[in-house]
Amino acid sequence: MVSFVIVSHSRSLAESVADFTKLMADRVKVIPAGGLEDGSFGTSYQLITNAIQEAYTEDGVLVLMDMGSAVMTTEMVLESMENPRVKMVDCPLVEGAVAGTIAAAGGQNMEVIYRNLIKSGYVNKF
Repeated sequence: MVSFVIVSHSRSLAESVADFTKLMADRVKVIPAGGLEDGSFGTSYQLITNAIQEAYTEDGVLVLMDMGSAVMTTEMVLESMENPRVKMVDCPLVEGAVAGTIAAAGGQNMEVIYRNLIKSGYVNKF
C-alpha cells in the first residue's frame, strides 16, 4: 500500500494532518515530519529523511509539503536518496493528504494517486 509523509514547518500541523487522515483511511501509513528537532518551527533534513525511511514500502511513498523551505528541504532529501519509489506531490496539504490516503486504502497505485493529486489544486471547494 502507498504510504505518505507530511512535511510542514510546524510539528503540530504535520501531526494533525496525519491524524486527520486516520479518520477515513486508518490502514494507510502516514508519517509526520514537522518542525525542527527541538520542536520549534522550521524544516529538518533529518526528520524528513527519517519519516521517509519509516514510511517506505515497495508500493511507494508520496511526500506532501506545506510551502517554502519544506519543499526545498524535501527536494534535497530526495536528491540524496535517489529512490524512484518516493515522490513529492504539489497539491493542497490537507485535501491532498485525505484524498491520497483514501485512494491508497482503496488500492490505487502510486502513479494514479500522484496524477490525481497534482490536479487537486485546481478543484474549487464550492
